[in-house]
Amino acid sequence: MSNTRKKQWRWPISPETVRSVLSSHSVLGLAFAAVIYLVCLTGTIAVFAPDLQRLEVSGTPIARQVSNEAAARALTEAARQVPADASLYLTMPGPAREGATLVAFKPDFERNWAVAEDGRLSLLDAVWTEFLITLHICLHLPRSWGGFIVGLTGVALLSSLVSGILAHPRVVRDAFHLRLGGSRRLQEADLHNRLGIWALPFHFTLALTGALLGLSTLIVAVLALLLYRGEMEKVYALFLDPPPPVDARVVPMPDLAALMAQARARMPGTTPDSIMVERPGRADMRIAVHGRQARLLVPQDEVQFDAQGKLIHEEHPKDLVVGTRVLGGIGQIHFGWYGGLPVRIAYGLLGLALCVVTSSGVTIWLARRRDRGRPAPQWERIWAAVCWGQPLVLALTAILAFLMPTAPLVAAWLALTFVTIAGAALPWRISGARLGRIGRLALLAALIVTVLLYTGRGLVG
Repeated sequence: MSNTRKKQWRWPISPETVRSVLSSHSVLGLAFAAVIYLVCLTGTIAVFAPDLQRLEVSGTPIARQVSNEAAARALTEAARQVPADASLYLTMPGPAREGATLVAFKPDFERNWAVAEDGRLSLLDAVWTEFLITLHICLHLPRSWGGFIVGLTGVALLSSLVSGILAHPRVVRDAFHLRLGGSRRLQEADLHNRLGIWALPFHFTLALTGALLGLSTLIVAVLALLLYRGEMEKVYALFLDPPPPVDARVVPMPDLAALMAQARARMPGTTPDSIMVERPGRADMRIAVHGRQARLLVPQDEVQFDAQGKLIHEEHPKDLVVGTRVLGGIGQIHFGWYGGLPVRIAYGLLGLALCVVTSSGVTIWLARRRDRGRPAPQWERIWAAVCWGQPLVLALTAILAFLMPTAPLVAAWLALTFVTIAGAALPWRISGARLGRIGRLALLAALIVTVLLYTGRGLVG
């Protein structure tokens, strides 16, 4: 019999390093906890933006297919209603997308429509959904600053995920160990760790793509300094086609239906995905038709025409480098709008798990303080007001948007957030756990009212 024993696998980090990493994990999580939670919560709800838009705007047409002629009719009608220097973007229905939508946009201007199968436009003025998406993307701050803060939040979340794994030597061994009904701290810790490890690939991907999207302007600026002496336009030119010379002369719209048919013929094996018309009705107009191929995450076929309908550029997957393909898919992967309702439901459940991981992390820290004889009841109430108050505030803003569509939702959200957090900070004789139960009941009531209001209007409509 051999006397050699099988060496037991050991965590490759010393206990001292584990303690240091755990300490940094706690500090990082506590410093960004509220913002991480808000961004995760709004992102989880924003996954269902297409469904929320249709629920918010009753009678929205859902086109199963849109012909070239109907798409041309919709684009031409929209061009009459927007500034000449705007851009029109028509998204076609497909297996991963219910209905067709058209958006007109330029700096400080945006208008959305739903497109019927015959090309009719219906204004898609979903004010609460737009409020929610903007809250998630830039916290309703100026876009560059808000996006930067959200990007830093993604970096903080990414760092917390990595440090959380490194600081828990038994995280894999205890992956299916869940202690319920005992100590609240142990119960929260098990839930925090199990959800963190089970959904780690999703959480990591979400944090990474969110950080890249939020810090994109900073990344471009750094690349410009390193490669082109600060000329950011040269970095953008690596990924975007240069704009044509400015020519604001009024010209008639070309035969868009014929151009779309021509583009489809040049993109065999694709399905219609979108049409973009930049500066409609001007001599420097550009028309781009995109097609989606099976098994590709984002459209990679594009055919471009000028204002006279002349073919000026075409691009196919074989023409794109890997980096360009990856960059094109970051937004789709982050928001989960690429695979239809099943994918959105999966993203919603996994996003909800990330919200629980974030909220339970602070709850564990507060419970640990209480177990050590150093309770922080005021912070327990404040955190309960954040965890249950923010979903409640969002539900209340949805009710307000239904009753008063022109109400200032941002101001209402700020006021309600201040009231809930400041109220929890007062020296009440109420525990954070009890305040959390009150918040859950209030949230349930608000959600019931919200669902009844919006579904009732849809049934009446």
